[in-house]
Amino acid sequence: MKIHHLNCGSVRQIEATYDGPAPAPAVNHCLLIETDSDGLVLVETGLGLADVRNPSETLGADWVRMAQPALDEEETAIRQVAGLGHAPDDVRHVIVTHLDVDHCGGLPDFPQAEVHLLAAELDAAIVEAPSFRYRPAHWAHQPNWRPYPVEPNQEWFGFTAVQPKGLPQEIQLIPLGGHTAGHTGVAVHDGTRWLLHCGDAYYYHRELDERPEPHPVLDIVQQGSEVHHDLRLGTQARLRELVRTHGDEVTVFSAHDPWELSSFDV
Repeated sequence: MKIHHLNCGSVRQIEATYDGPAPAPAVNHCLLIETDSDGLVLVETGLGLADVRNPSETLGADWVRMAQPALDEEETAIRQVAGLGHAPDDVRHVIVTHLDVDHCGGLPDFPQAEVHLLAAELDAAIVEAPSFRYRPAHWAHQPNWRPYPVEPNQEWFGFTAVQPKGLPQEIQLIPLGGHTAGHTGVAVHDGTRWLLHCGDAYYYHRELDERPEPHPVLDIVQQGSEVHHDLRLGTQARLRELVRTHGDEVTVFSAHDPWELSSFDV
């Protein structure tokens, strides 16, 4: 499998909390996976064409004021897929960590794709939408949902794992609770090691240090959007332990940290 790391939606600029990294816009870190037999798999969609063209309608005016998105059409997943020489229909599967506006805005750009997610997340979004976090415009096209219950019959480095149907064992859903009702990470094996896309389980790389250091701006967003504070902190503690004990086998990263994205060859 070949894995591309994409930024599908720059938002407001943030600063690092230590000398070295220059300020940078927060990102929407997505993966485009070229599989041998299952077509293209898109992990997260970031912001879509409709979001860029009609942000107040699809994203919501309050979210736009808070996030300050760049609204650059060239950053949308569909444009980046085309730039890599693929057609939108080549994206046969989309996996979303959760259904917050900046994680699923591109779903309408891939209407033919199967959309894999945890069942609890889909249930919450349908009940709560429209809201600051869930915008029904992103699924008005009636996606081909593939929701999954969390059943502790598979393990991945001590975490529960869920195997998405129709996808290889090298791609697993790893439930990471606390941020939303059905938040999940996505583990992908690149042939050498595992990558774990943690979604919004944490926001800033220094949160996984042995002495965690939340980001002063991102942590306001993180705490304001959590559905279960203790569960979110417990998830972060487990991720720190994963990095400590299996950092030679697993690379973890979150959805919005620009310095993590820059560490990959993009």
